Amino acid sequence: MAKIKIKQIGSPIRRPKDQRKTLIGLGLNKMHKVVELEDTPEVRGAIRKLPHMVQVVED
Repeated sequence: MAKIKIKQIGSPIRRPKDQRKTLIGLGLNKMHKVVELEDTPEVRGAIRKLPHMVQVVED
């Protein structure tokens, strides 16, 4: 299956708890951290919930 790289660009400070939990679910917890995950509909949905905090990194 295809992989997708996601980078955290926003801080979870002063954000609702559900947004913080979504970040942790993606494996992100520090600014500018990059994780590589499988490109699934669930991951894409989590990215759509946090467009102001994550960025898809192109190789």
